[in-house]
Amino acid sequence: MEFCPKCGSILVEKRKNNGCPRCSYTAKGKIKIKTSEKMAEKEKIAVVKDRGEEILPTVTEKCKMCGNDKAYFWTVQTRASDESETKFFKCTKCANTKRDYS
Repeated sequence: MEFCPKCGSILVEKRKNNGCPRCSYTAKGKIKIKTSEKMAEKEKIAVVKDRGEEILPTVTEKCKMCGNDKAYFWTVQTRASDESETKFFKCTKCANTKRDYS
């Protein structure tokens, strides 16, 4: 990469030769412009692939199937963004899942 000796700007390719875009300096001959970039390796981000039950919080919620009073709990935005999110409860004993839209 070449710079203008008058003003310090980067020389760019003009019609027949290379010159400065700021001042009237023109370079004699062709200028080879070479660029390079060093890329560092990005750190890997840990991703939870399995929606394991051990990472979900437990709440007190009665199961209609087995009568157990503990359930795993999570929420998902299933409808429009201006409406409330859907709550899901999964029984810790029989894995029965129910939804609560309130």
